[in-house]
Amino acid sequence: MSQKQPVCDHLSLFLLLGPFLGLWLAFWLIPSFLGFDLSLRSSDFTSHAQSVLAKESQHPSSTTFVGLQNFETVIHDVRFWKSISNSFLYVLGTIIVTLPLAFVLALNLLSLPKKFRSVLVFCLIIPGLAMPGVLSTLFYLFFHGREGVLNQYFIQPLGFQSVNWMMDPNFIMPSMILQSVWRWTGIIALFLLCGLEGIPHWQIEAARMEGLRLWGRCQAIWLPGVRNLLLFAGVFLTVEGFASFSGAYVLLGGSGGILDSGLLFVTYLYQVAFPGGSGSFDFPRASAMSVLVVPVVALFLFWVLKIREISRDL
Repeated sequence: MSQKQPVCDHLSLFLLLGPFLGLWLAFWLIPSFLGFDLSLRSSDFTSHAQSVLAKESQHPSSTTFVGLQNFETVIHDVRFWKSISNSFLYVLGTIIVTLPLAFVLALNLLSLPKKFRSVLVFCLIIPGLAMPGVLSTLFYLFFHGREGVLNQYFIQPLGFQSVNWMMDPNFIMPSMILQSVWRWTGIIALFLLCGLEGIPHWQIEAARMEGLRLWGRCQAIWLPGVRNLLLFAGVFLTVEGFASFSGAYVLLGGSGGILDSGLLFVTYLYQVAFPGGSGSFDFPRASAMSVLVVPVVALFLFWVLKIREISRDL
């Protein structure tokens, strides 16, 4: 029995992890390898491949490899660094506004009766469940020139001039951040509400008996109780922000806005890979951009989680 037990354990482990590893291999590892291979080819690789299929090419396939030339081009690309800085500001602004707002909403929802709480939670999570294109269209109507809801009902009644939110470089990025905040605040508030409900009630009662006020209870009980959820929400918003495309595309038409004020990383990736930006299907350079950025973001998130583990052990 002692010899058969390890075999059964290995078989069970394979049955549990096999589907995940198979999907990971098919949809992540193999595409990543092919993307890295594509980043080492010349920009005319697509047309060359089509000509090979049509038996019209006179050049050997080895001539399509250019080594690190695409990476050098990307590193010296000013718009690439502009898209990275815009994505960083977009992610940072979204996290700074969304997490505190979601925490405050979760605390207020916790104090409500359950029958009212369920209705409000459902209303809050609707933006997160809706398609990004639909939300972006609604937001476009919200910000659209003088006829937009924000100008008609908030800016003009206060006596201020209408703000052209989508054409003024000073307001394009705040508009995009506000769109992301509107979409994700309800979902994250739901996560935090679940975490707050999991805190033992006796801890709250003990804090009240000791005379701790609201801020004292936040520091001693509520914030430590949802610390891991806040970290998860921050990681989620970081990944979603760097991968964001549809919202910016609907609002700005894939152009990045005036002076590239709203040019995000994936938006520029789309412009390079398709005729909207470079005028050609430059998939190799777009692949090189992804190969440069994705590992950096993954390494940053890894160190965030590692620092969290170290601080917890101290």
